[in-house]
Amino acid sequence: MSDDGSRMSREAHVRFCEGLGVQFPRPTHPYVSTWQGWVYVAFVVDVFSRRIVGWRQSSSMHTEFVLDALEQALYDRKPCDDGSLTHHSDRGSQYLCIRYSERLAEAGIEPSVGSKGDNYDNALAETINGLYKAEVIHRRGPWRTKQAVELATLEWVAWFNHHRLMEPLGYIPPAEFEAHYHQQRAGQPATV
Repeated sequence: MSDDGSRMSREAHVRFCEGLGVQFPRPTHPYVSTWQGWVYVAFVVDVFSRRIVGWRQSSSMHTEFVLDALEQALYDRKPCDDGSLTHHSDRGSQYLCIRYSERLAEAGIEPSVGSKGDNYDNALAETINGLYKAEVIHRRGPWRTKQAVELATLEWVAWFNHHRLMEPLGYIPPAEFEAHYHQQRAGQPATV
């Protein structure tokens, strides 16, 4: 549990963010094209609030890059290690490798892997990926540098968490939704 009383919800959802060149809902590729080469982006999303609690960008799809996103989420949320948290991901090799599985076990997180070829299994992740592509990648590209993508992603994640109105949350941003939830549990008026 973090200092402000927030916890990662019972299920955290992880998926690569998908990039340029393919229009939703066609099959997509987990990369963004820049003049310097490809950039891969991974997000960790709290299913309860739709808040992005971890993300990382890399020039290659190695395990360290998704582990970094997971570590950011764990640091942000400090979940209990009682096995009540489920981490759901697609079947990407980065998520199925031994080091990633060991880190989940070390944190007391139960792994869950989507079924092969089932896009509905990763519907939340696909939604986040689609929003990211529509609101950042396609709108502001073409991308000259990897650093430009990283800065734009950083800005978008902050905006997404604190300003983007989410219909499933009652047309309020994820941070506000969490604040209302925690204030209601504490019996106090919500402040963001």
